[in-house]
Parts: sequence; C-alpha cells; structure tokens
Amino acid sequence: MKRISFLLLSQLMVVSVMAQCSICTKTAAQIGQEAGKGFNAGIIYLAAMPFAIAGYVAIKWWKQEKQ
Repeated sequence: MKRISFLLLSQLMVVSVMAQCSICTKTAAQIGQEAGKGFNAGIIYLAAMPFAIAGYVAIKWWKQEKQ
C-alpha cells in the first residue's frame, strides 16, 4: 500500500510532462502557447484512466499470484 501511495503521489507531483506526438505538437504550436498547454493537459487527462485501470488489474493479478 505504501508503494501505491508513493507512485500516485509521485505522478501528481510532475511539473511538466510532454505527452504529444509529433502531429499533436505541430497542431498545438499553431494554436498558440496557452492553448497548447491545455491541449497537453487534455492528453494527460485522457491517458490517466487507461493507466489507472491497467495498474489496478496488475495489482490484483500480482496479489492473486502472491497467494
């Protein structure tokens, strides 16, 4: 449980994450600096749920195998 808490907190403390592919980077550059930051935040937001689900499944599987 401590490791999970640490991982979640470390993910929340990330200051600047670039999550754009090359096409998205060009699009964000064309729409401006502030809109580009919002675009990047949206990509991170949309990616969070699949990673959370995969992490949950992995932890459940790991605990099951450990028993």
